[in-house]
Amino acid sequence: MSMPPVAYAAVAALANVAGAAGVAWRARWSVRALDAMIALAAGFMISAALADIFPEAVARAGRSAAVAALLGYLLVHFTQHTLAPHFHFGEETHQVSEMVGVSALVGLLLHTFVDGVAIASGFEVSTALGTLIFLAIVLHKLPEGLAISSLFLAAGASRRTALVAAGALGLATIAGVLVTEYVSSITTYGLGVSAGVTLYVGASNLVPEFQAKHGWRLQLAFFVGVAMYFGSRALVGL
Repeated sequence: MSMPPVAYAAVAALANVAGAAGVAWRARWSVRALDAMIALAAGFMISAALADIFPEAVARAGRSAAVAALLGYLLVHFTQHTLAPHFHFGEETHQVSEMVGVSALVGLLLHTFVDGVAIASGFEVSTALGTLIFLAIVLHKLPEGLAISSLFLAAGASRRTALVAAGALGLATIAGVLVTEYVSSITTYGLGVSAGVTLYVGASNLVPEFQAKHGWRLQLAFFVGVAMYFGSRALVGL
């Protein structure tokens, strides 16, 4: 018997907290390993958005799904790079103001809510699609939790507050699943919005984190992420 979508959201939420705990408890992160994880997640997420989430959204909602995808894309840009212009995926190494951390949290709460919408909407279509969307989301949850906790610590917050901030992101993902299950209009357009959000996070958030760095390993990790997606796709039967 497969797990309900909210259980997948809970696992994704734990990844947020795990990333935050690594920073809050002074774990020594390998910058190379983090960059490779970001590159791999980018390849996986972009593939998921373009190969399955968006086509399925169009099949369910027609041309209006394209508008929903655009709105999802614009939504993330507004929340993460207009309301919170300082946010980036990775550990914050410079001192920032408390307002920077709070604004980044507010922006990410909306994004992580949509993560939950994506998981629930995917499982509405099929277990296979829901599983692929879950994998795409959980891959960026660890660096996301790391980023928000390091921002709070750089602003002078306590380790407990940094962990609470990451926990709030996880709860928003769970809330996204629960709301989607009870609001039919979200189910109709949820995949479209999710396609835009997933594409933005992969292409506009994660790719810039590594594309300017020299060496072939990170570029290889990106293509490995693409290959992993299609490998996972075959395993789940899509």
